[in-house]
Amino acid sequence: MTLGRTQAAAQLESRGLAPRRSLGQNFVVDANTVRRIARLAGVGPGDHVIEVGAGLGSLTLALAETGAEVLAVEIDNHLVPILQDNTADCANVTVVHGDAMELDWHTLLAASPKWTLVANLPYNVATPLIADLLDFVPEITAMLVMVQKEVGERLVAAPRAEAYGAVSVKVAYWATGSVVGIVPPTVFLPRPNVDSALVRIDRRTEPAVGPEVSRDDLFALVRAGFGQRRKMLRRSLATLVDAAAFAAAGVDPTARAEELDVHAWGRLTAASVGAR
Repeated sequence: MTLGRTQAAAQLESRGLAPRRSLGQNFVVDANTVRRIARLAGVGPGDHVIEVGAGLGSLTLALAETGAEVLAVEIDNHLVPILQDNTADCANVTVVHGDAMELDWHTLLAASPKWTLVANLPYNVATPLIADLLDFVPEITAMLVMVQKEVGERLVAAPRAEAYGAVSVKVAYWATGSVVGIVPPTVFLPRPNVDSALVRIDRRTEPAVGPEVSRDDLFALVRAGFGQRRKMLRRSLATLVDAAAFAAAGVDPTARAEELDVHAWGRLTAASVGAR
């Protein structure tokens, strides 16, 4: 079973609750949508899934139907009892009360070396959470996340695209990613004002840029470049990269940050650090 709009609204009302804007709560209340997400995640028996922001459990139930082992994380202490009740008959679901931005991920995921994150992520945590998980939680090898459409486009944008930015380089460094679907506002309670995107992210076996390039140096350079993205790189990176380093990296100093892919950023980082 999954939760429809009427049932979800009734469960909230019976406890005197309402979706909390401060937590970005927009609950998915459409069976076809949650089953679509579970299908796109590609999980099944023997797989381990971590769901962040489980809410009332609609997506949790769809994930449980696949036969995967599911850890459902929910920050709202008022919703945890409802989530526990709704998943009580699912032996493959474990509910965790916690803040995804503060979890001890390595302890939480100790049951398996390989996990898939499947989640309907609120706008205010989507980008920092995905970036942190890519940087620090290698146990998560794949993600299928639903985020606001503009956030999804930024995560997987290609160079020269309007949405391309520092987080796009971050994702490309660690993973391959793409938008695999668009979800309308009508499937949510309450209904948001914008479409959402389903984004698939698959971690690379090795980062896109080789081990000879420091990750910290690379992303420091990327942040500096995109911090003044309208300027030519020779200006935005003036204190970090000299003319010789641009030449050695094969990067046009009159280019702008959004023109460089992750490999070009890697070459520029190696050349600039080597010249110091």
